[in-house]
Amino acid sequence: MEIRMYGADWCGDCRRTKAQLDGLGVAYVYLDVEHDDALRDEAVAIAGRQSIPVVVLPDGSHMVEPSNPDLEVRLRELGVIA
Repeated sequence: MEIRMYGADWCGDCRRTKAQLDGLGVAYVYLDVEHDDALRDEAVAIAGRQSIPVVVLPDGSHMVEPSNPDLEVRLRELGVIA
C-alpha cells in the first residue's frame, strides 16, 4: 500500500509535512482536499474530524497533523526509511 497524504496548499502543517516527506525521499500520493469534496470527505472519514494533513501509512494506519519527529519515527518503524 502506498502512502497517501490529504492536505491543502493553504495549510501550513500540510506544507511542513510535504517538505518532510520530500526531504526524506519518501514516495507518496498528495490528495488536495481543497478542490475535491470527495477527497475532503475521505479525509474526514479517516481522521474522524476535519483536520489536515491526514497521512495514511502503508500498513493502513493513519496520522493526523503529525509532528515531524512523530512521523519520522513511524516511517522508520514501518521500514519506509532506514
